[in-house]
Amino acid sequence: MSIINVMWASGSPFSSVHKVHQQIVSQIDPSIEIKTWFLQGDINDCSEPVKDAREWRLSSRLLKERHVWRLLKPWMQARLRNALLECGAKVMLLDGLGVARVMLPILKNIPGVRAVVVFHGATRLREQHRSLFRQFPAERLTLAAVSQTLALTLQDDLQMPVQALRSALEPEAFGTRLLTRTQARQVLGLPSDGIRVLGAVGRLVSDKGFDYLLDAFAQSAMRYPDLNLVIIGEGPDRGMLERKIKQLGLTGRAFLPGHKPGLAKLYRGFDWVAIPSREEGLGLVLQEAVIAGVPVLVSDLDVFREQLGDAGFYVPVADVSAWVSAIETLIGQEGASVSASQFQALAPAAAWERFCEDSRTLLSIS
Repeated sequence: MSIINVMWASGSPFSSVHKVHQQIVSQIDPSIEIKTWFLQGDINDCSEPVKDAREWRLSSRLLKERHVWRLLKPWMQARLRNALLECGAKVMLLDGLGVARVMLPILKNIPGVRAVVVFHGATRLREQHRSLFRQFPAERLTLAAVSQTLALTLQDDLQMPVQALRSALEPEAFGTRLLTRTQARQVLGLPSDGIRVLGAVGRLVSDKGFDYLLDAFAQSAMRYPDLNLVIIGEGPDRGMLERKIKQLGLTGRAFLPGHKPGLAKLYRGFDWVAIPSREEGLGLVLQEAVIAGVPVLVSDLDVFREQLGDAGFYVPVADVSAWVSAIETLIGQEGASVSASQFQALAPAAAWERFCEDSRTLLSIS
């Protein structure tokens, strides 16, 4: 008996999704075999260790059925179906809409296999996607989302039940891996003293809001010569952000060090963490920073209010002048008291217990 965890792809752009799925399956009875399938990518590109993995190496054009590639769809489905039957899986954990589009038509005609689809972020659903879920046997389909906010949004759109599985981190295990401030700054190539560092973490894409964060930081940097900005991550917007740093005269004050191995260990190298996202499904960066004892400044999104309540420092999305004011307010606060208040609001230990219980229920095998 086994559970198959099907991921769209490997690699650093998908590391947060891998982390959530590994946390979910880690709650399963050890006697149940867990297999992981990557439709694209190489297992060696994963930032988290994955056991018993299979690389399918399917092209994006085939998976998305573009142009003549759709003619190969029956071949792809036959391969996946045969592998599934060989495994004897009872549950398939599917990574969002893309994987659901591939796997649900195959699973539909295999009785005895339950599908669990986990949504990790905002999803633009079309009518064909709604039909995909409506036509699947309801008793064998569970939809879940990584926050209550996302679950409610999807439920309204789909007119189907969507469970909230709010992702969480095990605070004790996460805390033991953290580097000290001095160690983290050595890894980041920053001096341990004499400067203040505003950190940001995420893929370099428009949704993360790093473009307007640079605009806000440029104004604050003129008034606070010891203030620096470090944005850790990689992505297609790197070139645009590098040009923006030069145009704003921030060379030597704002840094893009790329994707850092062991990123989750580095938070204590920051004095504060900014999360200027335009949209988020959950935002694990918020949890990681708060557990590390670093105060966070976040966009005014419902999903962040869900986690921090009244303890959050919320700023309107893409409002540069509001972000300038918020940055300067936060750096004038006593960081330890702010982080303690945010830690209490997040309640990481209780959140982790709920997540573990909900994960076991989600993947239960009867």
